[in-house]
Amino acid sequence: MCGLSAFLNLQGRIESTPGLDEIPPTKGHVELEQSLDIIQHRGPDGRGLWLSPDRRVGLGHVRLSIVDLSPGGDQPFVDEEDGIYVVVNGELYGHEQYRRELANEYNFKGTSDCEIVIALYKHYGLSFLSHLRGEFALVLWDAKRERLFAARDRYGIKSLYYTIHENQLLVATEMKCFLKFGWKPQWCVETLRGHAWQFGHKTFFRGVYKVAPAHYLICEKYSSEIQQMMYWDTDYPDKRVLETRPEAEMIEGVRERLIEAVRIRLRADVPVGVYLSGGLDSSCVAGIIAHLMKHERAKLGSDDSGDVSLLRCFTIQFDKDSGADESDIAERTAEWLGAEFHPTPSWDVNGITKVAMSEKVHSLGLKVVLVGQGADEHFGGYNNFRPDAVQEPDLSWPASYLPDEEREKLWHDVQGSSGAVVSGSTETTSPSSTVRMVNHTQTIRQLAKIGQLPFLPWVDHYASAGDPETLLAESMDPRAREKMQTKWHPLHTSQYIWMKSYMPTISLRYVGDNVDMAYGVEGRLPFLDHHLNEYANQLPPSLKMKYDPATRSFNEKYILREAMRPFITDELYTRRKKPFSGPTQFKENGPIHRTFLRLLTKEDIEGLGFLDWGTIQSYLQRAFGGEDRVAFRKAVLIAQLLSSCSSLGSRRQSHPTMWFPFKSPYKADRYRVL
Repeated sequence: MCGLSAFLNLQGRIESTPGLDEIPPTKGHVELEQSLDIIQHRGPDGRGLWLSPDRRVGLGHVRLSIVDLSPGGDQPFVDEEDGIYVVVNGELYGHEQYRRELANEYNFKGTSDCEIVIALYKHYGLSFLSHLRGEFALVLWDAKRERLFAARDRYGIKSLYYTIHENQLLVATEMKCFLKFGWKPQWCVETLRGHAWQFGHKTFFRGVYKVAPAHYLICEKYSSEIQQMMYWDTDYPDKRVLETRPEAEMIEGVRERLIEAVRIRLRADVPVGVYLSGGLDSSCVAGIIAHLMKHERAKLGSDDSGDVSLLRCFTIQFDKDSGADESDIAERTAEWLGAEFHPTPSWDVNGITKVAMSEKVHSLGLKVVLVGQGADEHFGGYNNFRPDAVQEPDLSWPASYLPDEEREKLWHDVQGSSGAVVSGSTETTSPSSTVRMVNHTQTIRQLAKIGQLPFLPWVDHYASAGDPETLLAESMDPRAREKMQTKWHPLHTSQYIWMKSYMPTISLRYVGDNVDMAYGVEGRLPFLDHHLNEYANQLPPSLKMKYDPATRSFNEKYILREAMRPFITDELYTRRKKPFSGPTQFKENGPIHRTFLRLLTKEDIEGLGFLDWGTIQSYLQRAFGGEDRVAFRKAVLIAQLLSSCSSLGSRRQSHPTMWFPFKSPYKADRYRVL
């Protein structure tokens, strides 16, 4: 719902603290203000700053007012008595309960959901994060302890980055904020070569890191020793233990928890809508909303009429002959629900479609939409999971039994048909130790190859750092790797790896919060409610991705489909999974082709210094001349890389420079863009 920026001057920045009357009144203030200017689109409704008297600490916040529209919801939140200051981006659900429980301990200034952070921190200390439910990123300063504390939600819905620049620790919602503190971006070719930006803490840029999902960052006593620690992790049952609950009970358990996850996300002091595609997940969310309005007279944000016709559903509409359009199905779903339907025409692919939708939502005065992301990751929705779903028998659910010979044949058959996620190959040259590390699961091979770039030969020097698949496996928590080998079913191993890599780094960024907030729209994700997922994770894998030997077909998200049967149409109940993906075939010399020719020029590619122009030329020819889907995806990826240069300033003057941690035989200056 907001954006934040913060700085902390580390030890050595100020040799001696002058008297307060000697400190320039603009010290730190100008940089912080300018960094907030960059993310003003995330919070057009208000702005607040707090700087310590010695100007060594600063917290800034831009506000999108959703809960408590009064000045009582303005940030930073301040507890002068104990010297605690905090800025929060996101929504925290169930805050009413904590207000009641802690009313005798903390004097709440307003009714904002995010104000509970200080109260919970004072009550539980560092363990307060386990009491937060929702989508959030936050930065807290404890003046008495001289402690800066930053944290991110369990799944990485909200972004949070940090770097150290000239003895300043900088933390912000978007990396661009660092520019105003003098940071100059440098490409880290090693990270690009090893795909390490897709998992763990690293980013494209040297010295810039993510606060990882379900982690907190802590810096004490102005020290440059900064730690990241995990505060939560997902788990799955022992694959050898028999499930004793009846199927009907588990179906009802999913239904109850998803309804509750949707119910709490309808609470707001502004209007609320829903993104509705032609798929199961968003239709489940829309169906539950309509049910709650009809049968519980639930408020839809600020609207308490219970009139379902006021529920606004937003859908992307591609060309009818593109093969990607699902707007007809979405319209039939909205009509069945009795909701208002808003198609948004779009000709482009994935990420840009969400920008178009957020623009439409904003134009109609809405600030909040419920979104269907997260179901595939937790209920076995991706075709990529098929090989791992049948790699081993599901001993927890005997009804799923297949003779070993039939199961092994099925395993070989589905390996070639599962398909790569975006682009890349399922082939691997990874060491056998890597394969054993993840118990021979197949999904990791595809994930590790996503985003392959056509590097120049000299970049192969970085191969000694490890292949992408090994680096991805090694980035997992050691305790999780042990469970992969001894406890978890391969399907659950793949779900875990996906949740730690593709989901937060690509899915939730490329078509998630950063795109929605381009027009000040907050997306709420019921399927990423940790109460729901902690229950779903314990279900037998064969009830998530169910195989029918009679029809030789998979019924993905089986238990979710059964749980949501009352809230969706017959058409959606029987329809199989189709990934959300825009068109990939466009006319040669058409507007899309001309856009790519403008973005991907020889001058700019060679200016980067590490990509092969000849290969990129062939991508363009095959994408638009030969209608090659994979080549088109690769061209999109490279265009995005170049666009990140543009977002950091002038394309020619402000390309991020490259970083060489070794002495290149190709003379580093040749590849450095000044």
